[in-house]
Amino acid sequence: MTGAQRAAILLLTLGEKDAAEVLKHLSARDVQAVGSAMASLGSVSREHVENALSRLNEDMGRQTAFGVGTEDYIRKILVNALGESKAGGLIDRILLGRSSKGLESLKWMESRSIAEMISQEHPQIIALVLAHLEPDQAAEVIGYLTPRVRSDAIMRIATLDGVQPHALNELDEIMERQFSGNSNKLKSANVGGLKAAANILNAMETSREAELMESIRVQDSTLGGRIEELMFVFDDLAELDDRSMQTLLREVPSARLVTALKGAEPGVREKMFANMSKRAADMLRDDLEVKGPVRLSEVDAAQKEVLTIARKLADAGEINLSGGGDELVG
Repeated sequence: MTGAQRAAILLLTLGEKDAAEVLKHLSARDVQAVGSAMASLGSVSREHVENALSRLNEDMGRQTAFGVGTEDYIRKILVNALGESKAGGLIDRILLGRSSKGLESLKWMESRSIAEMISQEHPQIIALVLAHLEPDQAAEVIGYLTPRVRSDAIMRIATLDGVQPHALNELDEIMERQFSGNSNKLKSANVGGLKAAANILNAMETSREAELMESIRVQDSTLGGRIEELMFVFDDLAELDDRSMQTLLREVPSARLVTALKGAEPGVREKMFANMSKRAADMLRDDLEVKGPVRLSEVDAAQKEVLTIARKLADAGEINLSGGGDELVG
């Protein structure tokens, strides 16, 4: 089961009232993922319920009370260390995403609607909006923009280096016009950058990603090369250390893994086989033979799904995408 499916089962066991309380604390994208999983669940076996509850128990056992009430703690220690004036800007940069209701509201919108809303805005505003979205959502939005706007947006995201107050105020005005929300007093913040651009490109369909990269290289070969260096593609999974690969394999649904591996390089396949039990590896090999030909678009979608899971695990500190792992010293 995927994480969304396990979460869906847990919410269904809680009942309407408690499930609603839990959903209040999830992000928009997580609510959509869990909601879709709940809607697609058919008959749920006792084994699946027990598995979901067992995983929850394991995860809870690894948690601590750290992180509770951290916002006030951050404010206090930074003010004490740097003084009120110096700490103010740093606090705003750290907590910006949590205080901006306008930007958060975008995460609940359909990607096509966001694209229609920003398509006539200044290119820098388009880049700022996209930089604040999750990479997969930003990739979807870009897909609805014109080809000229797409490459320009990615290049602007890659070269964002600190956002000035007037730019954020302009962005906030757009949100206010669309949602009639209250304007926040936003200060400078660090959004975008080369890694953000690379993550968005990684989340796109391979054909569109290649088209955009070619356009960027034509306009600025140096910038294109720097973005490409940070992009992580499916074949790069062969460079994962064993522990990271094992963690990733536990999170990827077996059916999606089979589809993703239909178009994979031998090195990626062998790396995965080596990090499974012999029985599991033999079963995967059999599944690959039995599945037969698969459309390239299906393989691409499955590989993107695996990469999305890998990036989320890396962001959570559970795996290392740089390869090799940490060296041990005596």
